[in-house]
Amino acid sequence: MPGLINQEPHHHKPTTKSSQKQYKSRFSSKNDLRDRSRGRVDRSERGIRRTPHQHVMSKFDRKNHAKQMRLQKTKQHENLTDIFRGKYRAPRIVAVVPLSKDVSAEASVRSLNDSLDIEHELFQKGLCTTHVDRFKSSLQYLVLGDNTVAATDACKIADFVLFVLSANEEVDETREFVLRTVESQGISNVFFAIRGLDTITSQKHRQQTHTSLKSYVQHFFSDIERLHVIDSRQECLNIVRSLCTTTPRGINWRDARSWMNVEEVSWHGDANIVSIETGEVTLTGVVRGQNLKADRLVHVGDWGDFQVSTISAAPRISKALGKANAMAVDGTEQGDEMNQPSADQDQLDDLAPEEVVMKNADATPSLISTESKGVLLDDQHYCSERESEDGEERPKRIPKGTSRYQSAWYLGEDSDSGSDLEDFDEWEALTNDSPDPSLETFDALPGSSTMPHGDADFEGPQSETNEDLDMVDVVNEEELAEYRTKRRKDAAQEDQQFPDEIELHPQVLARERLAKYRGLKSPKTSEWNTGADRPHQPSDWDRLLDVHDYRGTKSKVIREALVGGVKPGARVTIRIKDVPMSLKQTHDPAMPLPLFSLLRHEHKRTCVNVSITLKSDAPRSIKSKEELMIQVGARRFLVNPLFSQAGSTPNDVHKFERYLHPGRTAVASFIAPITWGSVPVLVFQRNPATSLRGDDTTMETEQDASPNLQLVGTGTTLPPSTARIVAKRALLTGQPYKIHKRLVTIRYMFFNAEDVAWFKALPLWTNKGRQGTIKESLGTHGYYKAVFDGHIGPMDAVGMTLWKRVWPRHAREVGPRELAV
Repeated sequence: MPGLINQEPHHHKPTTKSSQKQYKSRFSSKNDLRDRSRGRVDRSERGIRRTPHQHVMSKFDRKNHAKQMRLQKTKQHENLTDIFRGKYRAPRIVAVVPLSKDVSAEASVRSLNDSLDIEHELFQKGLCTTHVDRFKSSLQYLVLGDNTVAATDACKIADFVLFVLSANEEVDETREFVLRTVESQGISNVFFAIRGLDTITSQKHRQQTHTSLKSYVQHFFSDIERLHVIDSRQECLNIVRSLCTTTPRGINWRDARSWMNVEEVSWHGDANIVSIETGEVTLTGVVRGQNLKADRLVHVGDWGDFQVSTISAAPRISKALGKANAMAVDGTEQGDEMNQPSADQDQLDDLAPEEVVMKNADATPSLISTESKGVLLDDQHYCSERESEDGEERPKRIPKGTSRYQSAWYLGEDSDSGSDLEDFDEWEALTNDSPDPSLETFDALPGSSTMPHGDADFEGPQSETNEDLDMVDVVNEEELAEYRTKRRKDAAQEDQQFPDEIELHPQVLARERLAKYRGLKSPKTSEWNTGADRPHQPSDWDRLLDVHDYRGTKSKVIREALVGGVKPGARVTIRIKDVPMSLKQTHDPAMPLPLFSLLRHEHKRTCVNVSITLKSDAPRSIKSKEELMIQVGARRFLVNPLFSQAGSTPNDVHKFERYLHPGRTAVASFIAPITWGSVPVLVFQRNPATSLRGDDTTMETEQDASPNLQLVGTGTTLPPSTARIVAKRALLTGQPYKIHKRLVTIRYMFFNAEDVAWFKALPLWTNKGRQGTIKESLGTHGYYKAVFDGHIGPMDAVGMTLWKRVWPRHAREVGPRELAV
């Protein structure tokens, strides 16, 4: 019997299995982030075999990581809500903004208080502080009216914003302006309530009104899911509960600084307010955001920037003891000094001292060339090849007996036989006192032909004789005007084919009219010689703040604000000095007065760059250097910005834009105080029907009138830089007069031979993409010959591009009287 053979079980080959290539991504997806937060195993590690010890350790690490993340989030939440805890906590600021005429903010606040059976608080100066014992919190209502500026400022410093809609009237243009402004500048938590919904008897119409208002609200704030009915007591209770228990989301640019809502304003020296120009003012409020330091400057509303004299405690007073036995209840006594300025206090100088600038200017050698023989191309001046090293022009070889006037039309090519040529020096001809007989003969016989018989050696066409050239000795101004008018019509019909084209007058020298211009081989890569711009730069340009390492300096300044000073949540009194006493006449106690502590160097001026997008529904394009009102964070400026193309280039040269068209984005440059970080920017334009500046009578408008300002654009701040070059382009265009293959005679670009020699080094181009260079001046009236890389047509336009650096203008802060209401 044969032995048994151990046979292995039969297995099929895994031919149907295929290993898929793993998906590799530079960024984690939402599922990956969710799995990591829950401590799950990475999908790529599921098929890897591990020992039990390795598996236990990795699970322990995952749990530890999840625990650390949970503790970190808990700590962040505690830091945000710590100032609202305790018996004498800081109040939550709630801005109540009515969006219709028949809605009253004061009545809305009373409805919220009635839901908790709280006695009506006194509405003093637009403020109403309510202590909600049920939720162990305090609410400070900012009761607003029809003033759009007050509503905008209140939303800057509010933890919550409650918009009250009307079920009977639509939102008018003024209130919609407030919605758009608040949405663009940054806003914390938002609530919407409807008043008057119960007045609609029909249930169907009531539901339609509610749906319509919800759709309107979601157009501005898409995350709003519910509209509260403020006529209902239960709905009001829900609103108060949300206000007391919700953690404020905050605003990034605001929370990076110390800020406060000024509750009380005290003016010192009221008896001599007529004779005293400046004095001290004390402002009382609760510190919010970061630590408040006396060394830093403060920006108060639209008053301006001021230095802090001292910061003292202003604790809350217990109501149970009464006014007679009033005492501090939060650990400090009234008037205790909490912070004093040191030797490191910021000054109000916005420019560098002139002594430092003069010292640096003496140490830096001048890069400006005293004498130039031609236009500046890139980083050097190019001169004609005929000019010798000592600056004198080499004599041309012309036929014997040719006058100086006739020699101007001669290109000077070398002939095969030089027996009939002689050296001709124009300078000797000009200094020769004896009259030139050939010149008299040429003037007497304008129709005679004096061209040499060897003109077949010329590259120009044979039809271009003296008889044709004599016809252009005198510039025909009527023909020139007709040609330019036709060009303007064609450019308008073809959507401004040459938007930067300029026209020179025949009697104006181009080298003087365009003395500040230069040529660039490539606008994006060619080096820009900044030394040639120093004679034209503003007198205080070298005194501006120059930040070389913006990221590092910004991080250092922000970290500095976290150390020292008065901690958030403390109620303090800030004494500021050198305040103009004339502000008392314009100060309205009913309007909110925000106070922001500036970071270090934020009072110093520099070249501010702002990325602005003009709204697509803007009524018209904005011209560069047109006066606008720009709100950058907490400050407002009147500026005349320079618009330039956005983006980054290797040489930091950006093309100047004459207009900012609707729907487009550009960079606006102006000189103003620096603002650290990325801060939202609002662009306002004066309404043609009203006036931005005016007396007290023009500032008071009717309720149904349109707002004095229009929100035309939004944007954000960019890193400031004085090295950013805004280059204005100028196009000189000419007309082909004679065409012979690639050699073309051009006219109407220049009107004298000296201008042709000055701009000879610059390249030429056509609207069809041909490139060329100037070969030689032809005559004395600006005609010249040029060689192109291909054939051009008689209807083509020949152009030359010039560049000039333009400098931004100074901005000034908006005063209280200049604001629209």
